[in-house]
Amino acid sequence: MASDDFKHRLTPHSDTAINQKGRIGDKRQKRKVMAKRGLKSLAIAVTLPLSLTVLSACIGFSTARDDSLSSRRPFWFPPSWALHLTCPATSFLMGLAAWMVWADGGFHTNPMALLLYFTQLLLAVLWDPLVFAVGATRVGLMVCLGLLVSQYGCMRAFGSVNPFAAGLIKPCLAWVAFLSVLNLKLLFV
Repeated sequence: MASDDFKHRLTPHSDTAINQKGRIGDKRQKRKVMAKRGLKSLAIAVTLPLSLTVLSACIGFSTARDDSLSSRRPFWFPPSWALHLTCPATSFLMGLAAWMVWADGGFHTNPMALLLYFTQLLLAVLWDPLVFAVGATRVGLMVCLGLLVSQYGCMRAFGSVNPFAAGLIKPCLAWVAFLSVLNLKLLFV
């Protein structure tokens, strides 16, 4: 067969440790290099959604029209600062779950999982400014319900690759369900 005549040339990555003879180093060096790459990818996977959510919360918090709602709130309605602190926590969990699925090769085998993850990230970033800065609670409710559906889809898709990653999404689902009830209550306040 013609493909049997081809020889594959191994070219080391720029982060790969090369010994004096020009060969890739021993197993310990390989593990060290792979650990560095894993930590870099983990840092990116967690900080990107976290920073987007913090930016979104800052926009929502700085221009929040909260003064008219403060007198008519039910007793179980959390203060806006608590909402703005909990959303980045769920974003952190979603980023960690997505990294775990990526590390297991799940986005290559199931590209729908990546689409669902980016959809939920976009909706999570949009919800805070829509509800608190703009005051569009009806649109915010639609976004929140879409976020709930996309996170549920993420949980199902991630669960087929890494069950622990799917377990990390369950608190996020509970939080978004609570936000949906909150958003529904804001429609009638």
